[in-house]
Amino acid sequence: MTKNIMIVGVGGQGTLLASRILGNLFVKNGFDVKVSEVHGMSQRGGSVVTYVRFGEKVYSPIIDKGEADVILSFELLEAARWTEYLKKDGVIITNSQEINPMPVITGNAEYPADIEEKIKALGLNIKAFDALKLAEEAGTSKAVNIVLLGALSKYFDFTEDEWKTTIVENVNPKFAEINVKAFGLGRALEI
Repeated sequence: MTKNIMIVGVGGQGTLLASRILGNLFVKNGFDVKVSEVHGMSQRGGSVVTYVRFGEKVYSPIIDKGEADVILSFELLEAARWTEYLKKDGVIITNSQEINPMPVITGNAEYPADIEEKIKALGLNIKAFDALKLAEEAGTSKAVNIVLLGALSKYFDFTEDEWKTTIVENVNPKFAEINVKAFGLGRALEI
C-alpha cells in the first residue's frame, strides 16, 4: 500500500531538505519512493509543495485530493490551504508560526484568524505546535524543518537512530549536531 506525505510551506523554509531526508530514509528501508517537483515561488517566499510517496511500487509522484496520509506544514496558513488533500483519517502536523503572504504584507489582505480552530471544525486531525521555538532552542531558527520531521517520526516504525543517521547524511556536517538536537526536540513532543 502506498503512503502519501505532502510537505507544504513557504520558500526558504527547508521543504526540499525535508523531502530529501524522507525519500532517502524510505529508500534505505526498501521502499519504492517518488518525490515530486516543487510548486510555487520558492525563491520569493511563495507557497511550496512537495509530494513524497512510498510503498512497494509507486507509479506516480502526484498526490490527489483526499489522498494524503500526512500533511507536514511549516506554516499555519499553508496547512489550511491544503486541507482538501488530507485523507479522512489523515493527520496534519504543523508549525503554529504565521508567516504573512505577499497580499498581507502589501496590505491587500489580512492574515486569517483562528486557523487551527477552523481546521479542527472541519473534523480534521491537526497537531499544531511552535516548531520555531524548538528550532531556536536547538540552536538555529533554520531547523524548523527538522523539528517537524521529529514530530512526524513518531508516525512511522523506523528507529530514532535510522532517522538521525539519515539526517546527518543529508545536512551540512557543521550543522549535524544542531539538526540532530532539533529532531530530538520534535520527537519528544507529546502531540
